[in-house]
Amino acid sequence: MAGRCARTGRGWDASPPRPGGDTTTPRPRRGRRGRSEEAGPEAPPAPPRDEAEVAREICLRQLAVRPRTRAELAGALAKRGISDEVSAQVLDRYDEVGIIDDAAFARAWVSSRHAGRGLARRALANELRQRGVDGDTASEALGELDEETEAETARALVDRKLRSVRGEPDAVFRRLVGMLARKGYPPGVAIRAVKDALAAQSAEAAEFAEQIDADALADAEGELDRDTRALG
Repeated sequence: MAGRCARTGRGWDASPPRPGGDTTTPRPRRGRRGRSEEAGPEAPPAPPRDEAEVAREICLRQLAVRPRTRAELAGALAKRGISDEVSAQVLDRYDEVGIIDDAAFARAWVSSRHAGRGLARRALANELRQRGVDGDTASEALGELDEETEAETARALVDRKLRSVRGEPDAVFRRLVGMLARKGYPPGVAIRAVKDALAAQSAEAAEFAEQIDADALADAEGELDRDTRALG
């Protein structure tokens, strides 16, 4: 029929056959295990990596997340099977070039955690100890947080919490003192901060606060706290 291509039996869009017959490249034969017999020999296994190089990579990955103390990095290396000798060599070198600086870590930790979480010196000292900072280094960093600043932060925490807390004054008092205690504030600081905040809140709260003997209560709480720590 005019206007229509003749059908070849190969399909309407089939390509014409190549001249010279079928030129399809034959597939290489495969051996028993499926490897091409025309492929070259297998590559030799990679040589074992230097242990110090592995240790440095572990440390750098840890430090990329956040600053670390020497003790934290030593613990990470031990978990990955790095020997004590190599670990000491790598960490000593990091100490020399300033990549590890426990004193700087402690100062930054105290400043950040006090400003961000409102933690007091006692709680901060515990966190530094858990991260392997020695006592002298921790004490020096904590010394930059003075008592006045700590008391101001305690009061700010209480004022913020009072906006949402509900209940009778005595229940609110216990709840807020407990909140400050969990953040590491000593009983005297916590009780005075809550008493002053309640006194400024309402007439009912002020009347309750007036009955609180902050010094006597702080002494009693302090003795209980010391006894608890001694038992623990």
